[in-house]
Amino acid sequence: MKFCYFQYQGKPEAGLVETVAGKQSITRLLAVLPGSSANGESRASRAITPTPLNEAELLAPAKPSKIVCVGRNYRDHAAELGNEVPKEPLLFLKPPSALIGSGGTIVRPKISERTDYEGELGIVIGKRCHKLAPSEDVRPYILGYTIVNDFTARDLQRIDSQWTRGKGHDSFCPAGPIVTDEIDPWAGITLETHLNGALKQHGNTNDFIFSIEAILQYITAFMTLMPGDLILSGTPSGVGAAVAGDVIEVSIAGIGILRNTVADE
Repeated sequence: MKFCYFQYQGKPEAGLVETVAGKQSITRLLAVLPGSSANGESRASRAITPTPLNEAELLAPAKPSKIVCVGRNYRDHAAELGNEVPKEPLLFLKPPSALIGSGGTIVRPKISERTDYEGELGIVIGKRCHKLAPSEDVRPYILGYTIVNDFTARDLQRIDSQWTRGKGHDSFCPAGPIVTDEIDPWAGITLETHLNGALKQHGNTNDFIFSIEAILQYITAFMTLMPGDLILSGTPSGVGAAVAGDVIEVSIAGIGILRNTVADE
């Protein structure tokens, strides 16, 4: 299943995404918001005139109570920033107010002189999970996957003793364009980030330091994850600066392209 959140007749709606005449299109409105029901399921409701996904006003594809991020989950990324490889998952949080959808504008705050893109695979939680056992299969707790840009005020991140200010500005968590359960990160999926058309990042989930199982087990050992919560799994090497006027495109086959433009505050 593939779905998105989008503006429809002046209201935010969840839409089923299907292929129509060779195009990814929104074909139905979902009666139950994905990830919001007790069992994490959703059902297709009212059919609509198919809207091509690239013509819709897309919103962030999840409604999380929290956004939990994993830092330095690729060895090459840790090395490029001069950091040691962590011995256990390195976590930080972004506020839900940082979310924007594909097509939205990332706003660089005046207090920062260096802002960076960081393309990542996002994991959307489908049902409540707490204290997952080492032997437990984590897949039933996952609603699907999306693309996220962990946009960062790098200068603020470096001078603060924690990363809330550097990571948490409004618009610093672009996500989308859709959520899908039709890809398999365990089989290895490739992520790429382009800046103004030039390839900057190329990574594969096979290169994770900490697997998805390890990430979810570590988080749920002390924090309950709820339906809709968003987990950022880490970025590969190639992060770099983005300034006003830049266009950032993060792509994963089977999900699509998360495209955002950067502007100054």
